[in-house]
Amino acid sequence: MAKRSKRYREARSRVDTDREYGVDEALKILKSCKHAAFNETVELALKLGIDPTNSDQQIRTSVGLPHGTGKSVRVAVFAEGEDADAAADAGADVVGSDDLIARVEDGWMDFDVVLATPAMMRKIGGLGRYLGPRGLMPSPKNGTLRSDIGKGVEEFKAGKVELRNDSGGNLHVPVGKISFDSSKLEDNIKEIFTSLQSIRPPGMGHGFFRKAVLTSTMGPGIRLKV
Repeated sequence: MAKRSKRYREARSRVDTDREYGVDEALKILKSCKHAAFNETVELALKLGIDPTNSDQQIRTSVGLPHGTGKSVRVAVFAEGEDADAAADAGADVVGSDDLIARVEDGWMDFDVVLATPAMMRKIGGLGRYLGPRGLMPSPKNGTLRSDIGKGVEEFKAGKVELRNDSGGNLHVPVGKISFDSSKLEDNIKEIFTSLQSIRPPGMGHGFFRKAVLTSTMGPGIRLKV
């Protein structure tokens, strides 16, 4: 096991590993820890009681965080004509059609989110081998395949995040920066739980949220009451 830094060990000593904390108390602990020189990201990790091999139980949606993530999001858009103009006006970092397809095929992936209009799917279908492994292929389930492309760009630029389980039924979601007021971080966390609750698979009760851990980039993991 890698040796932990003195800062991490001091932070870890503040956490009772046998306890589950309320969100407000967990945030107080994170904020009381000595932080790195950069503005650390606060992340929520969730273990869900889903069967990831069952298509009816897979989680893939997006949620607009009330206070954003504090991160500058690079948005690429596949669109043509008026849709391309709308995406550019809304602040997309790069907008294109055949030219953008060629760049991606050549290995360019300098973006965090990919949006597309339905009319573009016939052209970008072949990009699945490049975008798919990174979970970036546009889809109506997470709001990245849409007709109102300008609005989509604005939402993701403002802090909309994707909720998508991995093969183990886990989710990892940024909820803001350590510099955020605790109330803003708590609002963002509650919005994620509310969004997930609204798409909970039928018949799944209290076992949906198995485990929740709140952490910062260099800080300790703190178990939350779920």
